[in-house]
This record gives sequence, structure tokens and C-alpha cells, in this order.
Amino acid sequence: MSAPAPPTGPCAATPALVHVAVATPAHSSVSELLSYACEAPLAPGTLVRVPLGAREVLGVVWDAPAQAQAQPLPDGVVPRAVAGVLAGIAPLGAHWRRLVAFAARYYQRSLGEVALAALPPQLRDLSAEQLARRLRRPQARAAAAGETKTIALSPEQTRAIAEIRSQPGPFLLFGSTGSGKTEVYLQAIADALAADGTAQALVLVPEINLTPQLEARVRERFAPVWGADAVVSMHSAMTPPQRLKSWLAAHTGQARIVLGTRMAVFASLPGLALIVVDEEHDASYKQQEGARYHARDLAVWRGREEGARVVLGSATPSLESWHASGPAMPGDARSGRYQRLAMPSRIGAGELPRVRVVDMGQQPRGASFSPPLLAAITERVARGEQCLVLLNRRGFAPVLHCHACGWKSDCPYCSAHQVFHKLDRTLRCHHCGAASRVPRACPGCGNLDITPIGRGTEQLEEQLAALLRNVIVQPQGRAARVARIDADTTRAKGALEEQLALVHSGEVDVLVGTQMVAKGHDFRRITLVAAVQPDGALFSSDFRAPERLFALLMQAGGRAGRDAGYVARQGVQAELWIQTWHPEHPVYAALRRHDWPAFAASQLAERAEAGMPPFASQALVRADASTQEAAQGFLTAACEAAHAAGLPGGELVHLFPPVPLAVQRVAGVERAQMLLESASRAALQRFLAAWQPLLQAERGRHRGVKRWLLDVDPQVI
Repeated sequence: MSAPAPPTGPCAATPALVHVAVATPAHSSVSELLSYACEAPLAPGTLVRVPLGAREVLGVVWDAPAQAQAQPLPDGVVPRAVAGVLAGIAPLGAHWRRLVAFAARYYQRSLGEVALAALPPQLRDLSAEQLARRLRRPQARAAAAGETKTIALSPEQTRAIAEIRSQPGPFLLFGSTGSGKTEVYLQAIADALAADGTAQALVLVPEINLTPQLEARVRERFAPVWGADAVVSMHSAMTPPQRLKSWLAAHTGQARIVLGTRMAVFASLPGLALIVVDEEHDASYKQQEGARYHARDLAVWRGREEGARVVLGSATPSLESWHASGPAMPGDARSGRYQRLAMPSRIGAGELPRVRVVDMGQQPRGASFSPPLLAAITERVARGEQCLVLLNRRGFAPVLHCHACGWKSDCPYCSAHQVFHKLDRTLRCHHCGAASRVPRACPGCGNLDITPIGRGTEQLEEQLAALLRNVIVQPQGRAARVARIDADTTRAKGALEEQLALVHSGEVDVLVGTQMVAKGHDFRRITLVAAVQPDGALFSSDFRAPERLFALLMQAGGRAGRDAGYVARQGVQAELWIQTWHPEHPVYAALRRHDWPAFAASQLAERAEAGMPPFASQALVRADASTQEAAQGFLTAACEAAHAAGLPGGELVHLFPPVPLAVQRVAGVERAQMLLESASRAALQRFLAAWQPLLQAERGRHRGVKRWLLDVDPQVI
């Protein structure tokens, strides 16, 4: 596509034609690449500013499509001119462009949307003068290469590192919690950087709160060798100037090691030699807005494309990765693709925590903490040990309820309850954010006795503080302290770091938290972890729920007893307590044995029989509309249009009937979805690509539909 206007601007004389990717709206009629005139050809990957309508936008010069090379522009069409080139920034490499093109194609988004989303936002806003000043700032010199710190390795670590050095991978590092996976990552990074003076390593972590801890450890190891500026972070909590600085350091090769969340998988790294994906099973690697890419899967693709080694690490690998690292099965291209490296032992000969399952059917009615668990917490706190209590639900209670008339604190905009937050006396919807004051009386009948139903982390914190108020911590001789870490207590900048520092320093005796404290943290004095209400995931409609519950509890239990020396001095064994109404459930039976392989085998057998991932590929098409009828009507019509058109691959793709989402109304918008499934990934991709124009055409015929989207390889169904 081109814009018919006379060429003007710095690239107007004797124009050459360049093809530019720009950010266009989802499902836009604007083509993938726009044609512009420039006085001289520009290298693919060059960053430019181009006119788009009445605006001037950032774009990336792209490789000319084959049809554009063969066909000239139609008569009378004069392309607009490139407004300017971002001088001083080297073109984005061919590997990066191929990564973006693959992601856009596979996840069914526009090329420009993915490309521009991968660049730091400040590049769009800085003037040429501001950018020039930024690029003129003196860059710190890298330190002369020296010897990295030597760490004594366990035999399992030594074997894993030897395999990574000698084999191409990709590798699945299956190591129990506390087995020293991070040290294997650091050794692999040291090897990659020492082998090539321009080599770079990318380390992905699932959540922002894990980045500072890993960054501190990486800096401690590598800053003396490569310089402080050789290590940078990339995540969405950074300011625009910080993100631009990190991106430029990676793009120029000054940064040798990049640490980041899922967005960092698109970092421009001309010397990429190693990719590490820590906690590779974590669902946070799947983007839930815009282009719904999976950073782990893109990391594997990128490593293969660029010849970089890829190490995926987890104590509870995703079933997709576990299956891919198993024996190659005839007729199953998804198996046997990774090399599995096992590290089942904890560093320092420490034992994995003993699992204690408490049958809540045998405990006092209505108790948050069973008497045996409370006694265990009290005993350990009195000895000066720390405990972690896990409940994956923030707030004081999920709902307020009037027993007189049945009123509940429903959100007026969502098909969900507003959660009671006692600390500030508010009701808040955790879906749309709507908040209101707690009513003095029932809005339905005026009853003054409205009560909270259920429990959240705020309530557990309050109850534990009361239950432990008379416990004296030895040898300090002070009262026990209870703290809470969840999304509510860590909103302020730096709050999470401050609270974690209190835990590490021993100022906190019992930490209550959500899943954000259950993974990745190296708490040295925690000897007991308790999951007080985990049963909700056992009977979820999401087929991945048992897998996620096992992973969450195994990861949470891994916070206990990480310092074998401390546990030995205390003369105790670390424990994971689980309070459940279903003590004989297979998930808990496998947890008792710490037997992830057996649990994974049973889950894979069930999925193979049902034809579910990893033995099939899935996609979701979702519709948001003013009414549920409009949303489902659009999806039904789109399904009928696909069948009528005989789309390529359609004979191998099964379309299920549309259904409402689990929370079907959010912020006043009704939501419905349709699942697509196929044993052939290629057939599903062909079908989706051909279906998109029909979906957009159907939207025009359904006035109540606000938007629609495709989610390839969805993680939540």
C-alpha cells in the first residue's frame, strides 16, 4: 500500500522505494508494509520516521516482499517520502527481523504491530536532536576480561554444565528446588562470553519481582570481569529512559548480559550466543494483551534460528517441555526435541521438605488453621525459624454477604464479586478495578449484620497476628512478627524490595503471601511452608489446573529448608503443609513423593487420550460485545462462514461451539470464546490465516461486537 501524495522531505530527490513496517491497528485494512520514497536505498532494519495519515510515526525499513520486487507501483501512485532516518542507530539485524516476522505470522498479528512493540517507546517520542544527545553520552568501558569467581560444584551441576558445553541443545534443566540451577546458568553464561569477545547472553525470568535478585547475583559474578554496564535489565516497570538505555546497550553490543521478563525475548542482540529461560513452566511467559506470544517458545525458535544455545530450567517443567525432552516417538514430531538434564539433589545434601497433608474434614469447623498446623508454626517461630503461609487470594474476604436477604457484594460492571479489603474499608473488583466504600448496612434490606465470606491474605495476616501474639521468639526474646506480601502491599515503588529485605534480615517470623512469594526467592531461614486453601484448582474447567497447582505447591515448598546448614543446626526437617478437603487426590499423592515425573506421565497419558496439548494445537477466538447474544452470534456466524468458504486446513480443524468466558462480563462488556483444535499445527495455522478476513467481515455485520481477537496456543481456556 502507498499514500498518493507528492514526495517531499529529505528523501524526495530521485526517490528509491523502501518498504516500511509501522504500527497499525489490529485487523486493519492497511497492508503489512507501506511503500515510501527515499533519495537513496536504505538498509533493511533501518529506523525511520514516516508520515502516516496526518501523523509522523516510527517505522522499520523491511526487506522488500517478492511481489514488490517483481511488480512496480500502479500508474499514478506516487509514494510519500520518508521524513527522516534515526541516524546513529545501526540497522536491526536480519535475525531480529526474522524473529519478528515469525512471531507476527505464528500469532496472527500484523508485522508492524509486533516490530514496533518490541522497540523502546521513547524511540517514538525523541526528536532527532534529543536522540543525538542521548547517543553522544559517554559509554562506560568494559573491564578487561578476567577470571570469573570459582564456585564448588556438585556432581550433578558438573555433569549438566559438561552437557551444555558439548551438545547443541535445546536443554531442559530439570532440577529440584535448591539444586543449584542458577549456578548452572551462570557457568553457561561465563562459557559463552569467554568463548567470543562479542557474545551476548539473554536470561528470561517470569516476573518483574524476580529480576532484581537475579541481577544482583549476575552483577556480583560478572561485573568485576566485564564491567558494571555489561549487565542490563529489561522489563515493563522501568521508566522509558531506562528502557531506552538498556535497549541501546544491548543493540550496540555493550551489554553482554540482558536480564528481563517476556518482553526481553525481542531484544536486539547482535551477538546472541545463549538464552536461559528460568522457571520455564510459568504462565507469565504468555502475553495476555496485543500479540499473545509465548516468550519461552519464541526463545527456543530464536535459539535455533540464530545458532544460540537454549537452556530451559524448572523444578516442575511444563508438560509441553517435558514431553519434548522425552524419547522421540514415531509419528510424534513434538517429542524428542530437547535434551533433558536432571539435577534431583539439593545443594549441601539438604533434604526436600517433608509433605504433611491435613484432612480439613477432621478439623474444627470454620478454622483457618488446623490445630496441628498452628502448633507447628508456633513451635518453629518460638525457635527463631521463619514460616511462609500461602493463599493465592488477596484482600480480606472474597465477598460480603447479607444472610437476611441474600445480597452479595457483586461488581456492578462484571459478573464477579467485589472483594472486601478491611484495611481501607473498601470493596474492590479485581477484574475491572471498580471500588466503593463498604456499606454500613445491607443495600438490599437495611440489615446491619453483613458478614465476610471466605478468606484472603489480609484476613490470614490478621488472624495469625492474633494467634501468635503471646509467642516469644528466641533467642531475641521479642514478640512474633507477621507480614504480608501481595499485590496490595507492594504497589509503591521499592515496597517489594523493602519487605523482602525484612524477611531476609529475620525481622519477619511469618510471611503471608500469594504466589508472588512462592517462586524464585532464596529465603534462608524458612523451614515451614503452609498452603491453607489450595483445593480450588482441583476441579477447575481448565485442563492445565492440576499441572499448575502441582507446580505452585512444589515451588512454594521449595522455599523451605534451602539452607541445609541452618536446618541441620536447628535439628529440624523442613516441611510443606497442605490443608485440603481432598487428601487422597492424585495431585497431593504425587506431591508427598516429590514425584514430578510420575505426575507428568499420568497427566500426559490423559491428554494423549483426550487429544489435548501437547498432542494437539489449539487456538481461541474471543469476541467482546454489548450483549452475550451478540458475542456468541458473531462467533457462530464466523464459524458458518469458515465452513462455507472451505478454508485451507479446515478439514483437519475442529471448531467447538461458542461459550461465555468464566467471567463473562468485565467492565460492562460481555465476553464469549470459541475453541479451535487440530492435531496438525500447520493446518491450524493455514486455517487461521485464511479465516481472519472472514472474521473481520463478520464483525462489520454484527453491530454489537466491540472487538475480536485470536489467541494461538492459549494458556487459559
